[in-house]
Amino acid sequence: MGAKLSLNIFGARVGGPDDFVPVETCKKQKLMSNYWEENQRLISSLPDEISIQILARVPRIHYLRLKLVSRAWKHAITSNQLFHLRQELGTAEEWLYILTKVKDGKLVWYAMDPQARRWQKLPPMPTVSMEDESKKGLTGQRIWNMAGSSMRIADAIMAWLGRKDALDQMPFCGCAVGAIDGCLYVLGGFSSASAMRCVWRYDPVANTWNEAHPMSIGRAYCKTTVLNNKLYVVGGVTRGNGGLSPLQSAEVYDPNSGVWSEMPSMPFAKAQVLPTAFLADLLKPIATGLTSYQGKLFVPQSLYCWPFFVDVGGEVYDPDVNTWVEMPMGMGEGWPARQAGTKLSVTVNGELYALDPSSSLDNAKVKVYDSQSDAWKVVAEDIPIHDFSDSESPYLLAGLTQKLHVITKDANNNITVMQAGVRNHHLASFQSASASSSSSSSSSSQDICFRELHELEEESENFTKVIATRTVGSAELVSCQTLVI
Repeated sequence: MGAKLSLNIFGARVGGPDDFVPVETCKKQKLMSNYWEENQRLISSLPDEISIQILARVPRIHYLRLKLVSRAWKHAITSNQLFHLRQELGTAEEWLYILTKVKDGKLVWYAMDPQARRWQKLPPMPTVSMEDESKKGLTGQRIWNMAGSSMRIADAIMAWLGRKDALDQMPFCGCAVGAIDGCLYVLGGFSSASAMRCVWRYDPVANTWNEAHPMSIGRAYCKTTVLNNKLYVVGGVTRGNGGLSPLQSAEVYDPNSGVWSEMPSMPFAKAQVLPTAFLADLLKPIATGLTSYQGKLFVPQSLYCWPFFVDVGGEVYDPDVNTWVEMPMGMGEGWPARQAGTKLSVTVNGELYALDPSSSLDNAKVKVYDSQSDAWKVVAEDIPIHDFSDSESPYLLAGLTQKLHVITKDANNNITVMQAGVRNHHLASFQSASASSSSSSSSSSQDICFRELHELEEESENFTKVIATRTVGSAELVSCQTLVI
């Protein structure tokens, strides 16, 4: 029945009753009760090796309640060994994690099980001391107010033009979110008008938050993605003497070693060729997105001057040669933009998708990037996106269970998770190639082509369906990630 786990991994005692001798006679009954609770089997009359196999097959949505059965069950269900066994047995589940900002500015996480279509609320993020971010490192008393900010991205960036007092009223905002090695990471952001270095990690096995090694520099509104099992962070802004300053630097985190390493800074080549010093000072270069695609990092970029964003394409980082190059023209110019100039995307099954909300106030289109033609192509239309013009994140994208999903809020203020049916953009070119070759091919070759064409058509599900909803009132969407546990 798969891998076997020793009882010792749960810290259970295996001696007989005579091994326990209470010090105080008056406490004997209570201590003996605790002893038998610690030494009882997970499931009566079954070896614990079999019980663990059973627990590994139970849907994870039930684990929160199963932990209440006994201390032994809690220890078993929160053990890494159990979840390693789930990976071996193929019973690991992929969940969607959504970060929201509620009315009073606090950040609240929700987890959604797509199979059971049930939700769980995560424990609140910790509080951290922010008296002197430059000195604290990983030690010291912390009172970090993990509250969201009611301010918009554009309002924060206005400090670049001298409105420094705005950040002094900002309790916390601009954190970035990533997911790697089975954990969620919350990175940086503002606290008391200072950009923070700290990084917090959520472990879904233990259902707890812990602090990870901090970044090399305080960042807010930075961009994150995962490539080759490493977490990359680029750009963002930090607090300087004259207000907020954009960052060109980038760094990478290895979850195995827990160490951040520097990498080459983004050149922002197009920002270096502005015709006058006045424009160079006025237009601020910023990274507006980040995604991993075809083994490289793709960073769309813009030049910013309140209240305008000017797209300038972007740059691509190749980890194999440790260098940045200019992004393909069609990719950079056609990348759909979200509000405040940010460019949201997600890679699903090797395809790079983005949502284009510009066509209508209530509907959007899904586009996929075709690297062969260097163009973005529409693969789904009429995705219902309600008009939340005052929201920082009116929608989110996720690759869940190897399908593209769109997360938004409906007219009734419910979080709505939709599976977007997308057309296979390879289908049209395949049909054309099949038609041209059919006249000169044998009947057996034609049969093979038609079978391949039928398989592509079956993969192309051009419909959108709602898979889960949750009422959150006036809470706003912030970010989302997926984890396989």
